[in-house]
Amino acid sequence: MAPAEALARLRLSRTEGIGPANFRRLIQRHGSAGAALAALPGHAARSGRAFTAPPPAEAEREMAAVARMGGDFVFLDSPGYPPLLALLEDPPPVLAVLGDATVLKRRQVGVVGARAASAAGRRLAEELAAGLCTAGIAVTSGLARGIDTAAHQGALAAQGRTVAVVAGGLDVPYPAENAALQARIAAEGGVVVSEAPLGTAPMARHFPRRNRIVAGLVLGLVVVEAAPRSGSLITARLALEAGRELFAVPGNPMDPRARGGNDLIRQGAHLTEGAEDVLANLPAQPLELPLFSMRPEPRNAAESPLEAPPPAESTGQLLELIGTVPVAVDDLVRRCQLSAPSVQAILLDLELSGLVETLPGNRVVRSVT
Repeated sequence: MAPAEALARLRLSRTEGIGPANFRRLIQRHGSAGAALAALPGHAARSGRAFTAPPPAEAEREMAAVARMGGDFVFLDSPGYPPLLALLEDPPPVLAVLGDATVLKRRQVGVVGARAASAAGRRLAEELAAGLCTAGIAVTSGLARGIDTAAHQGALAAQGRTVAVVAGGLDVPYPAENAALQARIAAEGGVVVSEAPLGTAPMARHFPRRNRIVAGLVLGLVVVEAAPRSGSLITARLALEAGRELFAVPGNPMDPRARGGNDLIRQGAHLTEGAEDVLANLPAQPLELPLFSMRPEPRNAAESPLEAPPPAESTGQLLELIGTVPVAVDDLVRRCQLSAPSVQAILLDLELSGLVETLPGNRVVRSVT
């Protein structure tokens, strides 16, 4: 990727109000991040919202700071981007990585669980991680206290590869006592991954986003000790939604930390007592998935995705066709007098304004306010 486009992508990804899904749609609409940045004022005027991208100097400073740490950036639809993660509906536009980024393209299994884990749970997580690494699987977790920490430590003890997905910036280890473990992972063949800018302190709202990355990276997810309504169960739900295999370790029903895993087993998760149970049920992954692309082909020569924005009255016409019941975008195209690229352009502005939401299956629905 050209340095100018990489810088533009970092700026676009750091623009307030532009989430992962709209990042992708803006580049699909305009052909590059640089062109999308130039078009933001027009989108702001039509959507009624302000989108202020950080200045180039700020993005350059972030790039330089990550480089000084020995890290780098991996961008969506670049060859180094983890292919399974790209299959999510909202893959992170850019990942800051510290360590061996090639580990992100290896077969991975997530091991997550309670922060206040029992000694037995921690030991089992260590043994699971070691067994998976011995079989050539990279172990992925969130660098939290308890089960996460044990999983990373078990992988390192087996001289395997481990992926630590953190909720804050790469320069803000969390929890603080895991700073040495984070450095060790990066130094011993693993990789530390963050979606957040440098200097970001982890907050509660950041952890679900971190959890979706864990779920998106892995072929399967193992839950070791999890209370009801815990973050580990959020990760499990996200893994199921992403089509990943789910595993859970059974526990004593008298221990609240076992309730989450036991419930998952009741719902169909694989009962797991060791690495062999995971390996026996882990789906195969192609050696190379097709490279994800954000640049769709025009339907024909007369329908360029870069045509001029449609008139304002067309926006009202299209919005009238969208209700609280999801409707396919193809149906909208058939029912209005606009080209497919024009419909996509209007939908982008409507989504940026918060009036509609895009759902899986190329469907849209009115936002609930």
